[in-house]
Amino acid sequence: MNVSRPTQRRVIINSDAKNEADDQFAIVHGLLSPTFDIRGLIAAHFGTRRSDRSMLESRAELDLLLGFLGLTGKVVVANGAAAGIPDEQTPADSPGARLIIEESKLASANDPLYVAFLGPLTDMAAAILLDPEIVHRDVVVIWIGGRGYRGFDHEPKVEFNLSNDIAAANVVFDSGITIWQVPSDVFTKVSVSYAELDDRIGGTSPLADYLIQQLREWNARWHGTPIESRSLGDSPVIALMLYPPSGSFRVRPAPRFGLDGAYLPGSNHPIRVCEDLDTRFLLEDMFAKLRAFGRR
Repeated sequence: MNVSRPTQRRVIINSDAKNEADDQFAIVHGLLSPTFDIRGLIAAHFGTRRSDRSMLESRAELDLLLGFLGLTGKVVVANGAAAGIPDEQTPADSPGARLIIEESKLASANDPLYVAFLGPLTDMAAAILLDPEIVHRDVVVIWIGGRGYRGFDHEPKVEFNLSNDIAAANVVFDSGITIWQVPSDVFTKVSVSYAELDDRIGGTSPLADYLIQQLREWNARWHGTPIESRSLGDSPVIALMLYPPSGSFRVRPAPRFGLDGAYLPGSNHPIRVCEDLDTRFLLEDMFAKLRAFGRR
């Protein structure tokens, strides 16, 4: 019997879009990828260290990007939780968590739902706590977060995305749901320079110019030393969904996370940890799609 294969991959992108300057590149790359059926964008919080309305700032940035792309009103956008979950038993209910739940019910082995998290795992944890059956559905959680596993055991600083909801990360990693983790020693290596951005996509469209401008402005505001480059650390989720073999994975037992971000013994459910990534494929595909968008 012939089993029909979907022509698109069902995707939700959950992003703390106004936290830094790299989410924007990943979101646009995903929206410009024809094999993605974007089932929704979810605005995520990024804690209170920079803003007391971070989720709403992320929502405004998502709306701005859709405007540049000419997609206003054509893509579902939902607000996520305004803050992390209060504890590992209590969900932070939100339209974003409900969107994940409803889309998960449509997933199948032949057509899974990929949920890409570019910030904290708050809304995934909420979905699991609100509907525990979601862990038995065909859902793949791809998360940019956590420190590296190789030689980082004594790193004193908790990774930023993890720090904004450690309880949520523990809920998700304890649950048994399918997880692809991209830790900090991988996602920080997706580096681009100002010169490369100007040369490859500068002047091709108002969207591309905005992406470059907001990256430069973020660096100028938050870096204390001269800098002319940036890691597009959220973009690996797009490459891994476009072409999973672009990443090298190791299967590990799921850990728990300490308050300092350290890995602790956990549920031992198997998770896939990305240890290397084909950054050439990622960046060239993104540049090409942005140039093609400009020509259109």
